[in-house]
Amino acid sequence: MIDKDQAPARPLMFFLFVGLPILAMIITPLWGWYYGFTASQWVIAVAFLYLNGLSITGGYHRLWAHNAYQAHPAVRLWFALWGAGALQNSVFVWASDHRRHHRHVDDNELDPYSAGRGLWFSHVGWMLREYRTNTEDFSNIKDLLNDPILQWQHRHYIAITIAMNVGVVALIGWALGDIWGTLILVGLLRLVVNHNVTFFINSLAHFWGRRPYTDANSARDNDLLAFLTYGEGYHNYHHLFQTDYRNGIRWWQWDPTKWMIFALSKVKLASQLKRVDEFKVQRAIMDTAFERARQQINPDDNCPLRQLLEREYQTFLDSITQWRDLQTKRYEKHRDALDGAWLEHRARLLKKWEDTHITDQLKALESSLQQQRRRLQLILEQSRALPVGAL
Repeated sequence: MIDKDQAPARPLMFFLFVGLPILAMIITPLWGWYYGFTASQWVIAVAFLYLNGLSITGGYHRLWAHNAYQAHPAVRLWFALWGAGALQNSVFVWASDHRRHHRHVDDNELDPYSAGRGLWFSHVGWMLREYRTNTEDFSNIKDLLNDPILQWQHRHYIAITIAMNVGVVALIGWALGDIWGTLILVGLLRLVVNHNVTFFINSLAHFWGRRPYTDANSARDNDLLAFLTYGEGYHNYHHLFQTDYRNGIRWWQWDPTKWMIFALSKVKLASQLKRVDEFKVQRAIMDTAFERARQQINPDDNCPLRQLLEREYQTFLDSITQWRDLQTKRYEKHRDALDGAWLEHRARLLKKWEDTHITDQLKALESSLQQQRRRLQLILEQSRALPVGAL
């Protein structure tokens, strides 16, 4: 791989991702001081920010890069237009880079924006030079290449993004009676903000936050970043369960992207929403917690806490076995139902009762795992309370 000091610079990228932010920091306050911005301009700027941002998170990211759900053509066209307005390249380029990031996360040779190369590199530096990882390779997005909407967007990307960022904004400015002020606020400043909050996920979300689901990569959950990035900040969860249409899986977690997708599904504009089974989520949390507990409690000492930890781990493994058995039963019953569609009404009712029974057992297992998680936390608290050397 070309060293970062030897890779040729990309002047246009320097202008977009370094020059424009500097320009925005100079021009915006000067224009505001001498001419001012109206409330309407601020409202439109925020509206554009969310339209662009949600088209990246709901469209580029969850719909196309991860196939977390399916969307109506009208929705896909909307995302293609407003996503181009975010000026983050076409879906083909964006999704290809992102899939490589997930496949090779933290690999400095293969991850296009590896956090292992530093905060600046993962935020914006990776785009400023001609690194080998920036070479377009669409072999990992074959499922997207035949989409006529995405073909059209990729072919006319420059024209679309100019139209969305200059044409539409200037037209709104003309309607408001202030073209230049609208271009500065809605066009320039909004674009710079949108760029950098998106790039926070590549950079800050790999350095700052918690890792409840996995320690296998640098991705982290961060509530503040989730607020700034339309729900994308629950990044540790996302890197483990990337096909889930949600990033914030709890009802109270800020994830307007998931709410938008769910709302679209209710009006038949989205379908096949993928969700990770709650038991798998709890299992990931427990796997990580057990690994940390083992690191904290000396494995060479046969102390009571160590014995208790191993008993809890065996219980955990038993729960996983039960869950797998129940999933197998559920699959077999669904298969039998498909094979025997001719069964009478009484048999269908019996199967429905059995499915309900299996579901109840699965829910009981989920509850058991949550209780075990609390017991494991108590074990860890006890281990921390003991004097050094006591374990």
